Amino acid sequence: MAWGIASPVQTLRTLIMFNRSRSNLATWFTLSMGSILVVFAGVLYLREARDRLHSFDQTLYNTSRIMAAGVENYVYEGRQRTDLENVPVLGSDTLPLSTDLAFAYWYTPDKRLLQFTGKVPPEQLDTPPGFQTRLVEDGQSSTPIRLRQLTLPVYQGERLIGYLQIAASLAAVEEPLQQLRLFLALGVPLALGAIAFTGWVLGGKAMQPIRQAYNQLQQFTADASHELRAPLAGIMSHAQVGLMEPIDPQEQHQRLTIISDVAQSMSLLVSQLLLLARHEGTLSPDMLKSVDLVPIVQLLLEEYRAQIQQKQQTLLFDLPDHPLLVRAEADLLRQAIANLLSNAHRYTPNQGTIELRVMPTHCWAILQVKDSGIGIDAKDLPHIFDRFYRADQVRSRHTGGFGLGLAIARQIVEAHGGDITVQSTPGKGSTFEIKLPLL
Repeated sequence: MAWGIASPVQTLRTLIMFNRSRSNLATWFTLSMGSILVVFAGVLYLREARDRLHSFDQTLYNTSRIMAAGVENYVYEGRQRTDLENVPVLGSDTLPLSTDLAFAYWYTPDKRLLQFTGKVPPEQLDTPPGFQTRLVEDGQSSTPIRLRQLTLPVYQGERLIGYLQIAASLAAVEEPLQQLRLFLALGVPLALGAIAFTGWVLGGKAMQPIRQAYNQLQQFTADASHELRAPLAGIMSHAQVGLMEPIDPQEQHQRLTIISDVAQSMSLLVSQLLLLARHEGTLSPDMLKSVDLVPIVQLLLEEYRAQIQQKQQTLLFDLPDHPLLVRAEADLLRQAIANLLSNAHRYTPNQGTIELRVMPTHCWAILQVKDSGIGIDAKDLPHIFDRFYRADQVRSRHTGGFGLGLAIARQIVEAHGGDITVQSTPGKGSTFEIKLPLL
């Protein structure tokens, strides 16, 4: 294998970097969701407090209207008289009113006290009409309590006959609100803790593909650097020797030839890396067209026939006599099949056999490349499609491969929605199979 190995320091730095990113994601998630939660809790509390106070005020107003209906106003001996005996709470000739009023006062039209129940009021009305909230001391416990007070001007026709002032304790409103505040005080921090934990878990899940991509990029960069280092060193070595005096023209030609071959090899490697980088992931729909697989394979067989004959290998093929249409990018698909043929040619000994078979199944187009080559060990099979993976370093370098051909083939096939597999027995050969969805 030609994989680079990260140092412990580099691994620790990477771990710290991703933990910091995960912590930042969790923090921002907690802040954003926590802010929404706090604002929601505040709005909920204010709305509940407003609704309860509005309902309490409405009840107090209805009570005042019932009491005002019992007021009798008449003229006696030329003077206006007010009879409050039939007024609930204030009068004595009426049924008791089911209410929790703290006091009830009646003031004349000129705001002088006429009659009252409860705490002794001021002689003169000193508050404007409407609702007010007052803080008074409880006569029994000397603890301040809050009262909701209503001052209602009472009219008979269009004539003002007096002012009714009543008040009731706000305990009926404050007690439920106090319970709600307690619930929010305990529930909001617990919810924030749950949000922070969820953010940490989600941050970890979000970082997984990023970390995997980062590790792959690091691995890819290390592998590419490792692969390019050897040919660059060879070019520099031969160039430096070629610059030395005196030099044999034939030797100089050999060294320039080697430099040229190495440069071509590097160009091929760079092209393969560029192909991998450009077609990472799925292909865009506008790149895919209806392609007949049979003529592509026939053309490749013609191109490889001369190379196969050089090693005295036997090429057998079985192609359907009808079109086999798949949705693909023709050049990329051709590259994937060519890589399998090249791989079979490279690792099949002289006078060996290479078989190529194309056939349709229920929903798939199947392409098999079978060789009688050296085969692949079982321990290498899970990695055979990994980039820069070489099962045998010496043999692979001798045959001229970079360990990218099968990786490119897999990437192309998977980008077309297909699958590529391999079955191999050491010493008996390998069978690579490509499955592509039929149109």
